[in-house]
Amino acid sequence: MTFSLAIVGRPNVGKSTLFNRLVGKRLALVDDQPGVTRDLREGAARLGDLRFTVIDTAGLEEATDESLQGRMRKLTERAVDMADICLFMIDARTGVTPTDEVFADILRKRSAHVILAANKAEGAAADGGVIEAWGLGLGEPIRLSAEHGEGLNDLYEILQPLADGFAERAIADAPEVDVSVDDDDPDGPRVPTAKRPLQIAVVGRPNAGKSTLINKILGEDRLLTGPEAGITRDAISLQIDWDGMHTRIFDTAGMRKKARVQEKLEKLSVGDGLRAVKFAEVVIVLLDAEIPFEQQDLRIADLAEREGRAVVVAVNKWDIEPEKQAKLRDLRESFERLLPQLRGAPLVTVSAKTGKGLDRLRVAVEKAYDVWNRRVSTAHLNRWLAGMLEAHPPPAPGGKRIKMRYMTQAKTRPPGFVVMCSHPDKLPASYTRYLVNGLRVDFDMPGTPIRLYMRSQSDQNPYKDRKKSGPSKLRKHTGKNPNRG
Repeated sequence: MTFSLAIVGRPNVGKSTLFNRLVGKRLALVDDQPGVTRDLREGAARLGDLRFTVIDTAGLEEATDESLQGRMRKLTERAVDMADICLFMIDARTGVTPTDEVFADILRKRSAHVILAANKAEGAAADGGVIEAWGLGLGEPIRLSAEHGEGLNDLYEILQPLADGFAERAIADAPEVDVSVDDDDPDGPRVPTAKRPLQIAVVGRPNAGKSTLINKILGEDRLLTGPEAGITRDAISLQIDWDGMHTRIFDTAGMRKKARVQEKLEKLSVGDGLRAVKFAEVVIVLLDAEIPFEQQDLRIADLAEREGRAVVVAVNKWDIEPEKQAKLRDLRESFERLLPQLRGAPLVTVSAKTGKGLDRLRVAVEKAYDVWNRRVSTAHLNRWLAGMLEAHPPPAPGGKRIKMRYMTQAKTRPPGFVVMCSHPDKLPASYTRYLVNGLRVDFDMPGTPIRLYMRSQSDQNPYKDRKKSGPSKLRKHTGKNPNRG
């Protein structure tokens, strides 16, 4: 999915009908009564060879208060801000209404890419409305019939060049992960540059202080902050020079437990934060010192580990902690116990309000990035493997010992290793953890996700698959010639 398309317009112009046609199934309710759609609905759309995310929105109303219509309008406006392209639909049979003119003006200001579509345009009765649509100042309108599938070729021709641009953007923004390596590659990580900066996502529960922390790193109040939880709605990226380190940093919406995420707007915000994790190289999991390591904190950290990103845990609001030494001791113990998959990851105490500890946070981020790029030569790995096998041999399921013959590093970002062995399917997970923990300690790779793959190596015995002609008859040597009487 290279881009997102939001379908917007007055109630009952056919938005949900087009949404259902693009996704290929009846996901959205359709009825002649206006105002059926109230929430935002996302779907995986297909148009020719294009694959994109389409968003069905509530009908735009002129209400701006806290009524149901007003809240629906705010939700739709948020979808406009978040979508890459907006498809503005009018009813060609009704023609352009004053409400259409109001919202056309809003779209010109809020969206970089607006496509105008005159729906229900089949037949001569719609010609007048299509001509009126030119007056909205949004370019040539597409004649559409969402119900009968007419005009989709014209929509494809407009989306195609835009999709190419968004595909290039996605490639440029995507981090390099699972990079193949060999022993001839130079050691050390890719050095972040202004063109390819180090990408960092700051994630955590609401009101942990993410926006305040980023403002302090920037040295200015670029992001809206306050005592209320949930001020940040969507992931905002800012490119900065963090004490000489070129960085693109993502501020994300606070992620609450799924059961508590009730507002559709918040669901969109959390989804945007999850996408930010996937586009990051280093993830800073920001905890609140007063209530650290709650269930959602653990889920967020585990998500970053499963995505294969380097993780730094930062504990905020340290300036108001009365018993710092005892608290720090408890934090480290809880970290080791609750997140064993991130054993050794940096744990940094900071104060986003005063800026204390930010220098240590920067050092921790740089080290985590360095470890994430760590490379170990094959010779070192195999000497290490021999020592690990001697100290703790692998088990022998069914009385047949598992032989480990060879080990090499196949990838980095995060480090990935391959061990060639017999019966890899019978090796218990506990022995794999033993090797992973050994790699962390002996090659100084604390905290970073480590991928360890067991591969079967075919036996080189040339007689292994040869059919036996029968039981072997061995003649006992007696010193006598058996042909002599």
